[in-house]
Formats: sequence, C-alpha cells, structure tokens
Amino acid sequence: MFVLTFVMILGNLIKLAELIITKGVSLLIALKLFLFLIPFLFSFILPISTLAGVLLSIGRLSSDNEIIAIRASGIHLIRLLTPFLIVGLILSLFSIILNNQIIPDSRYRSREVLIEMGNQSPTAALEAGTFITAFDKFILFIYQIDGYKFTNIRIYEPQGSEKPPRTIIAKRGEFILMPEKKILKLKLIDGTSDEINPRDPENFYKLNFKTYFMNIDFKKSQGKKTDKKTKDMTLTELNKQMATFKEQKIDINPILTEIYKRIALSFSCLVFVLIGAPFAMITRRREKSVNFGFAFLIVALYYIMLIGFEALSLEGKLPPILAMGLPDIIFGALGVGLLWKTCLS
Repeated sequence: MFVLTFVMILGNLIKLAELIITKGVSLLIALKLFLFLIPFLFSFILPISTLAGVLLSIGRLSSDNEIIAIRASGIHLIRLLTPFLIVGLILSLFSIILNNQIIPDSRYRSREVLIEMGNQSPTAALEAGTFITAFDKFILFIYQIDGYKFTNIRIYEPQGSEKPPRTIIAKRGEFILMPEKKILKLKLIDGTSDEINPRDPENFYKLNFKTYFMNIDFKKSQGKKTDKKTKDMTLTELNKQMATFKEQKIDINPILTEIYKRIALSFSCLVFVLIGAPFAMITRRREKSVNFGFAFLIVALYYIMLIGFEALSLEGKLPPILAMGLPDIIFGALGVGLLWKTCLS
C-alpha cells in the first residue's frame, strides 16, 4: 500500500507543481487539491495492494514448500486462508464507506476548490458519464467528452411530473462558448428532437436533424452553490435524485449503474483475495517484481471488464445490476474454482 500510494501521489504531484508554476495557483489551494485527491487514489490502491499482498505472502510460502509442510501436518488450507478472507472482507466493508461517503465528498470539495481558484467556466460543469443538473432548464447526459467535442448526448427539458420531458438526442457535437453573453451554445449533429406540436401543444412530435443549434443560458447557474454531480453524491443522495428523475420520467439507468459500480468496486478486495490465493499457490513465485506484475495484470483485466460492462449498462444493453456485478461474479467464481481445485489436489 505504501509503495502504490507513493507512486500514484508522485505522478499527481507533477500535475500540481505545474498548476503552481505555470498557472500561478497558490500553494494552499494546490495542497487542498492534493488532499482531496488521496481518497480517490485509495479506491484503486486498496484492491491492488490487497491482491499484491496475497500474492507476495502466499507465493513466498508456496515457493519455500511451506504449503506442502502445512498440508502434511494435517492442517486444511482453508484454515490457512481464513485470515486472508477476513481481512479481504474487512477491507471491502471499509471500501463501502470509502466509495459511498469519503470519495464523493472529496470529489465535491475538490470541484469547489477549482472554482475558488478561478477556473470556473461553463464547461467546468460538464462531465462525461454523469447527469449534469447545473443548468436550471435542462438536464444533460453526455457519454464522452474530448475537449470541446462530445459523442452521444441526451438533453432533457422537464415539463413537470405529469408530462414526459422534452428530449433531444444527438450522436455527436461540440460546445461553442459565448461568455460575453453568458450563453453556452451546443452544435448537435445527427439526432432527433422533441418539438411542440402546434395543433396539440400538450404533445411533441419527433424531428430528425443533421445539424441543430441550441443555446443554454447559464446566468442563473453563476454565483449559486456548486451543483453536485452524480459522482459527488452519496448513495442516499443518489436514491433521492433517482426518485426525482422517475417523477420527471427521465432515464435512471446511469444512476443505477453508478450505484452498482460502487458496490462492485467495494467488494473487489474480497474477490482479489479469492483469486489471488490459489493463483499464488499455483505459480509458486517469491519474487516481488513478478508478483507485482501479476497483480497489475489481474487488476487491469478486472478494470477493463468493468469499463466494458459499464458501457453496456449505460447503453441499456444489460441491466445495471447484472452488468456491474459480472466482473466480481466472474473473477470470484474463477477464484473459488481454483481454490477448490488447489485444496483438493
């Protein structure tokens, strides 16, 4: 944990130094950003260090033939692994608190610090993969942002609890800033828009477009309390937002994805104990560098799988609870299978 914390902090210290030197940010504000960054890093450090610790300790026992000696003494391997499983469970329970309370609060406070140091702009409220409620009239959800360009956007204009929201969907587009007019202009390309039916103002009709421009007035969003994004909210706040969106008939799939993703990440520590213990017995390697390499490879596969299933969940191709739970289920089942085979062999 110490090694991983040092490496990750060192990488981010370079960015903070750049803020101080090139952008003239005060040392106090840079230190605040640094402190609020640490909890977010721990969401990755805990699972990786748990897996690395299991591989190092059991790999050493296995390479020194201590596992054979223990089994020859009539001690079942489950007794040996019980402390590892208990520690994995404790770390997972702590991760629930970390992912639900500490990290969202740190993310929110770090954004407040960014606004404090004068980096606020209309695009500061825009983040991919989360509902953006910073604007009074519209609710935005953007799947991918690259600079001033974006891919796959949904724009909701709530019409009250009794009516479905007006919805605009586009495959891609770009932001056009007009700060002098306090307007954020969106150029939308290849999409559909709900337009009011002049014959029946209570209903909409679908309009397909190649290019569509719309203005979002952000005057009212200036000077008010920093708006919380989905990733800044606790599970309680997410449930409240979900209830509000249900009333407004807005798709709640992204919120469910965020909730189940946090739960899945929290239990990754226990999952990595399950897969790391038998893997270390099979490989029988005591070298620290090799075990760290194995740990990063397994974790990389886990996170690639998590990102892939998250994309499927956001696109509505898989239920969020299944999509976000599958990485833990697959790795956990693999670990249990290897453990069963190792204990019986």
